[in-house]
Amino acid sequence: MADGGQEGSKEHEHSLQGLLHMAIEAGGGVNQVGSDQTGQMTDERKLWLQEAMNSIFAGQADEVQQMKECLQELSTSIDTNDEDGEERKETALEYLADLCENMDNASDFCKMGGMDLLLSRYVTSPEAELRWRTADLIGTCSQNVPYVQEIVLQLGAMNKLLQLLDHDSNDTVRIKALFAISCLVREQEAGLQEFLKLDGFSVVMRAMQSDVEKLKIKSAFLLQNLLISHPEHKDTLCSMGMIQQLVSLLRTDHSPFHEHVLSALCSMVTDFPQGVLECQAPELAFEELLKERCQLIKQQEEFQEELEHCERLLKICFQDVTDDAGMDR
Repeated sequence: MADGGQEGSKEHEHSLQGLLHMAIEAGGGVNQVGSDQTGQMTDERKLWLQEAMNSIFAGQADEVQQMKECLQELSTSIDTNDEDGEERKETALEYLADLCENMDNASDFCKMGGMDLLLSRYVTSPEAELRWRTADLIGTCSQNVPYVQEIVLQLGAMNKLLQLLDHDSNDTVRIKALFAISCLVREQEAGLQEFLKLDGFSVVMRAMQSDVEKLKIKSAFLLQNLLISHPEHKDTLCSMGMIQQLVSLLRTDHSPFHEHVLSALCSMVTDFPQGVLECQAPELAFEELLKERCQLIKQQEEFQEELEHCERLLKICFQDVTDDAGMDR
């Protein structure tokens, strides 16, 4: 049992949460009913806690220094005679992406001018490897950090990222650009407004029409998320012909992507009569398409969610119409 206690201490050794736990344990005994603990921390434990805290703060300082060194590398030009120059910059971007998963580091990175450097030089680099790593780093820094999101938007990142998503010749660059865009528009009103101003929905629609399955699925997922969190934009999407475009995507060769398209269509018609009317347009032949799809996948367990979406669309858009027709007869 004593060994178990030692192992518990080791588990706490490298985490701030563990250090806090140790401090609470050390001071909590005095208030515990019926406890024989004095609530006093031993000299040995005090020394251990002080050393551990010093280690934590030294580690944070080290990470700031590491970010500075990465930025120093990224600030230099690639010498045409230096074969390793591009690789060093790729490594610096990769390392920064790891460090900036910590929100404090992401903020510090911006304060050091890192985001300005990324958007002025690397997001339009002629090397695809540098472009996608840059987009990935922008997204990583921006996730759930309002300060960083604000800086990124002020530097004009949304337009550059949408350009990458829409026009880049490299599939990975486009996927990472979409990731960064998602981090700037989800739960971020300023980012969403910039996205709308730059006709971002049209860019996402074109991404869904690409030949890259991963990009198509992630684009549909972003659209679905925005429909759920911002249903007030359904009018805009309807006026763009989004429903007709989504239905046309269902007429392509069947793939897992269709589940996400149908999910987006379900959101478009939920509590939105205009969406229902557009789905009922005779020239769309959407009811027949849904029934055919149900027949195609009803015995296949891996497509059960897609089947549920089809059945829901049939119920919302066509059940009442069918019932009315039956009464007329």
